[in-house]
Amino acid sequence: MAPPWLPLESNPDVSFVKNLGLKPKFKFVDVFGLDDELLCMLPQPVFAFLLLFPVDEKYEAFTKSQSEQIKKSGQEVSPDLYYMKQTVSNACGTVAIVHSIANNTSQLDLEDGELKKFIDATRSLSPQERGEKLETDEGITEAHEASAQEGQTEAPSADEPVNLHFVSIVHKDGAVYELDGRKEFPINHGKSTPETFMKDAARVCREFMTRDPTELHFTVVALAESPE
Repeated sequence: MAPPWLPLESNPDVSFVKNLGLKPKFKFVDVFGLDDELLCMLPQPVFAFLLLFPVDEKYEAFTKSQSEQIKKSGQEVSPDLYYMKQTVSNACGTVAIVHSIANNTSQLDLEDGELKKFIDATRSLSPQERGEKLETDEGITEAHEASAQEGQTEAPSADEPVNLHFVSIVHKDGAVYELDGRKEFPINHGKSTPETFMKDAARVCREFMTRDPTELHFTVVALAESPE
């Protein structure tokens, strides 16, 4: 496995996506609450949610049970869903951003740059191969390191244990998916449409919070089209 990266912080002000070619009108913005009234305050349209949450023994046990249940009962996954494995420690923020953008390229009109080049080059690869390709992608690696260093809080060292983890939640072909590069496969969380996606993604986030109601370290940001 490649050496660990510096972790990204959840602050949507970091310039990582801008450095990689996301146009300025598209931004990651704070989600201040998951109730309908607060969701309606988000700029529209919303393309993806990023959820940052703590990984502990309770969560790992749930993940194992969830995986076993899906293997037993099966699930539908769109062949057009872009999913990659996380093969580098502390790269979950970057993997979640790639998931969010790669599944919305037609709406986001990504500019030529390192991220567009990476997504185009890995469309035909397997999830594992995509993850391994990220390890050796100098452009994305350098942009990640620069953004981790310039975050508003002091970045921990790459070797310092980090128990917070990013996942992406996206809509694709009539369903809402949880994309977590640490899991064996994407998780289909049920039917969705572009019009209902925001509420459907909020429901998925609430499921995480309900499983650990005493935990306060949950952060949600949304990829949205926001006025410059």
